[in-house]
Amino acid sequence: MTNEASSISAPLPALATGGVRTVLRLEGLAALVIATAAYFTGGGTLWLFAVLFFAPDISFAAYTVNSRVGAAAYNVAHSYVSAALLAGAGWLLGAELLVHLALILAAHIGFDRTLGYGLKYAAGFSHTHLGPVGKSRKG
Repeated sequence: MTNEASSISAPLPALATGGVRTVLRLEGLAALVIATAAYFTGGGTLWLFAVLFFAPDISFAAYTVNSRVGAAAYNVAHSYVSAALLAGAGWLLGAELLVHLALILAAHIGFDRTLGYGLKYAAGFSHTHLGPVGKSRKG
């Protein structure tokens, strides 16, 4: 058995449930609202926000390679760390566009977290740190 196959079939760690899951989803909503407000308060344009809001979801295409690559690409594109690094680079370089892109990314991540889409495990797209999504979700 390859490492990839064994890691995919390995049991998943404990997932967020109940009140913890609710708090994590509310944090996502807060991030969505704050990042969106900061973007528009900072002079961001509606057209750029609308065009790029779902751009991080292009990372889904990496699942065509395999679930490990797909999860890694999705997690990089949906991590607040990526948004923070992009914002930091924009701030250090004096590049307002990079800061705006970081705020759009943070808003998108918050939107996804609000809906229950968390960071992915290599076991498959529906296995997230917030619990199962899609058809695998119960109740």
